[in-house]
Amino acid sequence: MALVAGCSSTDTEPAAEQTASTNEVTIAVTPTTTTVVDPGAEPRRVLAFDTADTDSQNIDLTTTSTVQQQIDVGAAQDFSSPELTVPLSASTADAVPDDDASTGATRSIHLTIGAATSPDEGLTDALSASEGSTARLAATESGAITALHITPADAALDTARAAIERSFNAAVYRSVAFPDAEVGVGAVWTVDQQVLSGITLNQRTTVTLRALDGDRATVDIAITQTPESPVWNLPDNSGTLNIASYTYTGSGTLDIDLTQPLPVGGSITAGGDQMYTDPDSTTVLRQTVGDSITWGDR
Repeated sequence: MALVAGCSSTDTEPAAEQTASTNEVTIAVTPTTTTVVDPGAEPRRVLAFDTADTDSQNIDLTTTSTVQQQIDVGAAQDFSSPELTVPLSASTADAVPDDDASTGATRSIHLTIGAATSPDEGLTDALSASEGSTARLAATESGAITALHITPADAALDTARAAIERSFNAAVYRSVAFPDAEVGVGAVWTVDQQVLSGITLNQRTTVTLRALDGDRATVDIAITQTPESPVWNLPDNSGTLNIASYTYTGSGTLDIDLTQPLPVGGSITAGGDQMYTDPDSTTVLRQTVGDSITWGDR
């Protein structure tokens, strides 16, 4: 069996060579389970979002993703995606569509995408046609996101659409869900969720409530991921790889205003090393990955 890269780099060919797309993309989000480890100090209260009366929030979402792979003693290959900054205008709709309500969502967050940029000039050129694209997050009052919908602008190009999808997907799996129980400063809770990225990963996010001032919360984040199975079933029935070792951890801090649809600041950085072996040969695939997400006012 020939080993192939598990990730691909972002295509940054000139816009004229890209294909326009007008289809809405709906991305299912795996459910979360929240468990309180320590309720924290008094006074305590249930922390829930109430964004119905909030004007539009303007925020920049910046994401990075790096992937380095090496097969045996061959040259390392870089499958990283360029850094991407997406300006967003966010508001909460009065009603939740039926398809979102069926996922348990009680809030519908509407997003309008501004002029996204990247240090990669080719990607920035491709992104220009995506300005005005929209997205919708289905969310609960606790902050759990249950579905993601993206509607590209009519002239949006496949390269730009894929980059924006990756950015939003990263934001979804770095979001914070608050527990239903009352908590105070110093509270600690875990959020368990599966991440489906070729390999099914069990992700645990440990959240610590560092500060709380009215509706403004500062939370520290610690992330770990572990594979659910010791075997990676490759796409298109092309074989399997054994997962010889897998490490992935992350940390960061987010500033959250419970009256705003999206975080108002902060960043999270994560990464790790993995090694896979071919059960039918001595071939070894080594991979080093990393990603980051940053929220910044504009």
